[in-house]
Amino acid sequence: MSSGSAIRGSRVGSSPMRPDERSEPAPRREVTYFCAAGHESQIWFALDAAAPETWDCPRCGQPAGLDGQNPPGRSRAEPYKSHLAYVKERRSDEDGAKILAEALEKLRQRRGR
Repeated sequence: MSSGSAIRGSRVGSSPMRPDERSEPAPRREVTYFCAAGHESQIWFALDAAAPETWDCPRCGQPAGLDGQNPPGRSRAEPYKSHLAYVKERRSDEDGAKILAEALEKLRQRRGR
């Protein structure tokens, strides 16, 4: 008894892994990027596309540049900031006091005081 598939082991949408014989891939070029850790990454771009100055290294994640003798430095990880730290960057102490006074006044009005 068959399972209903015309060709055993096949599925809808499956195709061979080789390129199609009737099409030709777009012209492309290889660009080499260098990171501070000494990794070299070969990235393929379309022939008419401009290569960016920096690219994230696929091995270590650090920025990589086009100059092998002078790669870009390591990116500095920003320390974790809490929500309060970001608010304090945007507001002064006087603004905070005004906002707190307004919020307390609204709370008192809702409670009937």
